[in-house]
Amino acid sequence: MSIVTRFAPSPTGLLHLGHAHAALFAWRRARAAGGRFLLRIEDLDSARCRPEYGSAILDDLAWLGLDWDGEVRVQSAHLDAYRAALSRLQARGLVYPCFCTRAAILAEIAAAPAAPHDWPAGAPDAAPRYPGTCRRLPPRERKARLETGESHALRLDMAKAIRLAGPLTCIEGDRKMACDPAPFGDVVLGRKETPASYHLAATHDDALQGVTLVTRGEDLRAATAVHRLLQALFAWPEPAYQHHPLLRNAAGRRLSKRDGASSLRALRAAGESPVAVRAMAGMPD
Repeated sequence: MSIVTRFAPSPTGLLHLGHAHAALFAWRRARAAGGRFLLRIEDLDSARCRPEYGSAILDDLAWLGLDWDGEVRVQSAHLDAYRAALSRLQARGLVYPCFCTRAAILAEIAAAPAAPHDWPAGAPDAAPRYPGTCRRLPPRERKARLETGESHALRLDMAKAIRLAGPLTCIEGDRKMACDPAPFGDVVLGRKETPASYHLAATHDDALQGVTLVTRGEDLRAATAVHRLLQALFAWPEPAYQHHPLLRNAAGRRLSKRDGASSLRALRAAGESPVAVRAMAGMPD
């Protein structure tokens, strides 16, 4: 089977060396196997994503020497597809509305007699695990609050989903491993302003685009368990996974936009060549 990989950045800022490493890692895996390399722009966070960053991503990748197959998939152009997927889970009773604010969730966890349960190490958007408050709401109260238009998220009923899916495994490199999404708790799969979370949209698109190998940073390794659960619930194909080490600065911290990691655009302006930048990104020719 031919390898199909993808690079799926969010346009919340300019690409830095860590992005270059991830993109080159996926691109080289595909090209070495005579496979396909796809580019996807994950821009569902309307509050942080900017079209100009999306354009800069394409320009910087081309300058770096990467090419991609087919059209670039821009997630914000496919909201109806994600709403339809979420509706399928709703019809099966696998999601429920959650009216809790982040502050309310933190307050409830703090007041609990047991120690708080955190997300697994490496989980995206690390946050305390949701205690299931709205899962226990009486149907009449839930209906009344929905009818008033109260803001809410849609959460996956994790316990019910796991019972339906059964035991889960994932393929990491050449190893088959057991994976358990239970520690994530009832993850958010959609909100009124954003019809799909990272988990749902990324997994949906990987299936739609025929991705056979998901390459990404080791910080997202834990999320594989949730993605495998969604793949099982939707009967989507199971890709293999390969998580690579993250580039880190001199202090040992991972390169990130919020910490001001040098952008490819700045390196270009400073006169660095694509060959030099590929080497800086840990992917020398």
